[in-house]
Amino acid sequence: MRGRALAVAALMVVGCRHSTGGGGAGDPSLSGPAREGKSLLESGQLDAALAALQKAPDDPDSLYYQGRVWAKKAESAPLPTPPPPPAPLPRGWEPPPPPELKPEEVQAIALYEKAIAARPDAAETHLALAELLGPHAAHQYDVEQEAAKHKKPPSAPPVESSAPAIDRVIRAYRFAMQADPGSTKPVEELIRFGRRVNRFDAAEAGFQEMVRRKKERETAEPLVKYGDFLADDKKDPLAAIEKYREALIWAPDDDATRNKVADVYLKMGTEAFNKQQYAVAEDRFNDAAKYITDRSSSRGQTLMEYQGRLRAMRH
Repeated sequence: MRGRALAVAALMVVGCRHSTGGGGAGDPSLSGPAREGKSLLESGQLDAALAALQKAPDDPDSLYYQGRVWAKKAESAPLPTPPPPPAPLPRGWEPPPPPELKPEEVQAIALYEKAIAARPDAAETHLALAELLGPHAAHQYDVEQEAAKHKKPPSAPPVESSAPAIDRVIRAYRFAMQADPGSTKPVEELIRFGRRVNRFDAAEAGFQEMVRRKKERETAEPLVKYGDFLADDKKDPLAAIEKYREALIWAPDDDATRNKVADVYLKMGTEAFNKQQYAVAEDRFNDAAKYITDRSSSRGQTLMEYQGRLRAMRH
């Protein structure tokens, strides 16, 4: 644990020096082959870019851009196909599913990993690896979820767990996030991917980091987004209200956020009322009233309707 902590700390310290996998086309920090290959890649000359980059095969920037070239090649490459059937064909044989990754993607991943081994603090390389692997991990997750809905015969091959692939993507986004403390992109992508595959622990870590990276007076917007996540994804209304209230400290006149708090309290009050938990419902409606300034609005009308029903029940 101590060794891992030291490694992460070192990664964060040096992240300022190598926050990307390389600089611009004229960046003097790039070697000549890397600079030339990057320029050719950006102009769409993929084979020429590879030829230039392979003049410096072990340079971390060259490895990163070689991975970018292969990832670009993968975009237009045909989908992978399953291996040919055995001969003679066994009774009851079923063809296996095609490989998840194209050969070009496998090549790109190997180059990214080699670049990371040579320069662990290169945020762009970690980010590129995560962006390449992310759609495949999400697809595996979808296949796994679909299989769970339907009972398959015992003879059917088991569906591969998506957890290792998802963990790999999350780990890459986290390393990119740590290596580039000034960028919001890896943080936003970690949040997006975590929500996509229902890994709310990863998404929440991203929201927390997003808030930390803002100056206090600039935290209202990320706090509201964090609250939306807690309300919509995690179904934790009280935690959502806490974040909305924090946002209102820095933006006290934000009616949209006040309305979000009111909506959560109204929903909680309505649910309690329908469960005949009238004391709880009354408390929630009273809380909602503190955030509804326009009683003629739909929120105000809903509030007055339920408060009227509660008063009628007492008489």
